[in-house]
Amino acid sequence: MKLLKTVLIVLAALIVFRLFLPTIVKKYVNKTLSELDDYSGSVQDIDIFLFGGSYTINGLVINKKNNNNEEPFLNLPSTDLSIQWKSLWKGEVVSEIICNQPEVNFAFSEEEESSQTGVEEDWTKVIKDLMPIRINRFVINNGKVNLINAVTQPKTDLALKDLNAELLNLQNVTESSKKLPSPVKATANLEGFGGRMEFNANMLLLKETPDFEYDLKLLDIEATQLNPMSEYYANLNFEKGSVSIISELALYDNKLKGYFKPIGNDVVVFRFKEDKKRNFKQFFTELFVEIGKTPLTNIKKDQVAAIIPVEGNVDNIESSFWPILFSSVKNAYVKAFEKKVENREFFSEL
Repeated sequence: MKLLKTVLIVLAALIVFRLFLPTIVKKYVNKTLSELDDYSGSVQDIDIFLFGGSYTINGLVINKKNNNNEEPFLNLPSTDLSIQWKSLWKGEVVSEIICNQPEVNFAFSEEEESSQTGVEEDWTKVIKDLMPIRINRFVINNGKVNLINAVTQPKTDLALKDLNAELLNLQNVTESSKKLPSPVKATANLEGFGGRMEFNANMLLLKETPDFEYDLKLLDIEATQLNPMSEYYANLNFEKGSVSIISELALYDNKLKGYFKPIGNDVVVFRFKEDKKRNFKQFFTELFVEIGKTPLTNIKKDQVAAIIPVEGNVDNIESSFWPILFSSVKNAYVKAFEKKVENREFFSEL
């Protein structure tokens, strides 16, 4: 009878502890966020799953202090933090984080009260406090990243919408012999630009400056959406067409090598009659560009393109004019470039 009473007391204590555990964890999370220097944050609710070794943070919002931006720096409706069970079979205790519909708002400005970039904080410390177990997998489901040019001109706001990303093997639990053991994949739509981003990479993140090899595709961006930048920097506007940018790049011990491949299809820069008024200088700038691109246009696909090689280190990146010109001629008269990567292995060349 005494044993039964003891068991009942223990069970009752466990039940009470389980009932109050979400409140305890919520207070801990809010305390952790309150210790930020330049930002402040809070959560609405915490869900605990003891048997699954996980918990969910609901309604996490982080704002920059003394800032006049309307949107928060970070808004996470639902974030799952849990032990990665399959890694336990390999003798490693690591975790995974899954962010559902996160939204990040970066604001770039020369004025401190309008700037919101997150560089002021050590976010690795915050993440370690919230998930003390090393993170081996990080997932973003249906996220959004807003890049806002708050004050300076030209306006170059960009939004990555429908962002889905997965970073695997961050702690190198598997395939430890590989030089780049951590695969990364991401896709997103370029909101307002009519284009799409596709990103694939392999990385070694356990270094102060990570090594990586990536391929990136920014596909079918509406050329007219680039007019604020083209008018500011080149004094011209696009009338129609689409622009794609393909790139491969590798970085090893701060040395890098790769290329950028811009491709323009059905691009028109100059028309004698345009809806928007232009000055004398812009008229002739656009005319000369239109005349200049004509001999470098692939007539069959109405395409201008080039491959821009880059090489050097993170502090000094160099390129050469003649390879760019020869590649443009090749696109025009030999074979039009395709909107795909060249499958170069730059990492092995470094």
